[in-house]
Amino acid sequence: MALRGWSWDAASGPAGVGDRPLLEALAAAIPDEAVEAAIEASGTRQQRRRRLPTHLVVTLVVAMGLWASESMRHVLAEVVAGWRERPARSRDGAVRRREAWQLPSTAAIVQARQRAGAWVLWRLFQTVAGPIAPPATPGVFLGGLRLMAVDGTTLDLADTAANERAFGRPTTARGSQRGAFPQLRVVALIETGTHVICDAVLRPCTRSEVPAALRLLRALGPGMLLLWDRGFHSYEMVRGTLAREAQFLGRTKRNVVLQPTEVLADGSFLAAIYPTPGARRRGQDGIVLRVIEYALDRPAGPGRTKYRLITSLLDERAFPATQVAATYHERWEIETTLDEVKVHQWAHPRPLRSKHPRAVVQEVYGLLLAHLAIRTLMHQAALQEGLDPDRLSFTGALRVLRRAIPRAQRTQPAHLPLFARTC
Repeated sequence: MALRGWSWDAASGPAGVGDRPLLEALAAAIPDEAVEAAIEASGTRQQRRRRLPTHLVVTLVVAMGLWASESMRHVLAEVVAGWRERPARSRDGAVRRREAWQLPSTAAIVQARQRAGAWVLWRLFQTVAGPIAPPATPGVFLGGLRLMAVDGTTLDLADTAANERAFGRPTTARGSQRGAFPQLRVVALIETGTHVICDAVLRPCTRSEVPAALRLLRALGPGMLLLWDRGFHSYEMVRGTLAREAQFLGRTKRNVVLQPTEVLADGSFLAAIYPTPGARRRGQDGIVLRVIEYALDRPAGPGRTKYRLITSLLDERAFPATQVAATYHERWEIETTLDEVKVHQWAHPRPLRSKHPRAVVQEVYGLLLAHLAIRTLMHQAALQEGLDPDRLSFTGALRVLRRAIPRAQRTQPAHLPLFARTC
């Protein structure tokens, strides 16, 4: 993919030269210190010398999110390929033949993953995930507010009784037909301009997305503008967002009562939202917000679908209705982000590998960490060229990382990132 004289192929370059920016991006996304801290916090460091130490298991699980269509054993072979080729050095600096390291069996890999557990991957994700764009990044901010969005999706799981008990299986509305696979629901919060997943909550597929979205408010803070679709609208969502000192812009359902109290110059109006109909009649616990209503024109004529947005951005001069309405459609960036994870990165409709619930959670957080690595690489490349990160190819970046990781381990820098420090 060429873009203004810059391409992923040129960026990858010869081993040890063009790979250096990739290694730096990978180290920025998943610092080795964060991996070590997560291992210590989870108490999963191995007590004796093993062929698969915990650090290598964490590396493997993240790499499974990069080589999603390959077997675990093949992924491990990719991770250690360059490391196995490097000559070992003794304490006096002499080069010696590296001790033979045999690739473990699939059963041994499964046992190592069981020893590591899921908590270490959750802790690592919670440590490193978060917004990454500086203020100058194109398409990330509106009037100084960082655009964030929340939405959910489901992932097919291995068809085992344990996974079905833990996560459930989708059914039709009448319950007459059951899905082919158990499913896990993932509700995520992203930075829309970079597609970086800043937080995520995992739930059985039978659970609603709304409570999970309320939990994700923990990742919000001052200077953020949260976008949500009408399925996530609630009084609690509005109140919780404001409690985090963040702003909101969401779509509401048509049956939500919003009585105008003041019409603004741009045609939007102020109203109040209440927790219950009784509270609205009493005028109790109301939250003042701004309502923007519009329909999108089509080539054939005016559209019939009416959008009704609510926002905490009350100043129509600082945030005109047309600008706010256009910004709301940035919410669709989260659809693209979840598509990157589910289709391009994982290669859906294949189910996830793991056959037991704890391994499923471990694998999903590895998938999210791998996505963070890819998107961090894309963001740093875009900054270098002064581009919007949306202009770069996600699959192109994924291919570059797959090529670079084995080659990176053939170099001997002073500090190696996650995939170059396997043992």
